[in-house]
Amino acid sequence: MTQNLTHFDASGQAHMVDVSTKNETHRRAVAQGRITMQPATFAKLSQGDAKKGDVLGVARLAGIMAAKQTGALIPLCHPVPLTSVTVDFISEAETSSVTCTATSETVGRTGVEMEALTAASIALLTIYDMLKAIDRGMVIDGVKLLEKHGGKSGSWVAEAL
Repeated sequence: MTQNLTHFDASGQAHMVDVSTKNETHRRAVAQGRITMQPATFAKLSQGDAKKGDVLGVARLAGIMAAKQTGALIPLCHPVPLTSVTVDFISEAETSSVTCTATSETVGRTGVEMEALTAASIALLTIYDMLKAIDRGMVIDGVKLLEKHGGKSGSWVAEAL
């Protein structure tokens, strides 16, 4: 698979991609990641009595806020007018982990994959931040794009592993 890297010009210099000629379409992306912790930490999270308050509620807000700031955080990303961002969590007692799924949407000229990935990453980092006083060994992993829809390239869905 040979494709040009769009963030570099003909002389190899980084640049922001010109999207002015692209059509506005409805675009949607879904990203996911997971944080694993000690069982005692997971119990504290599940009981909702962590010192800093409602961990998942704060993490949800952090993910949404992060998606809105993606263009300011990642140097060559366009600021995207988001029409929707959701951040959802599934707690898994058997593995003492929380899976975060973030979905971002827009009607625009460029995709929202980076916004979904940023939302999931920051939501997971917020969980870590809020629980680190009792468990510094938590592990964040598996942050990945699950699917994207819209635009010239159409839909893409990750293959199941």
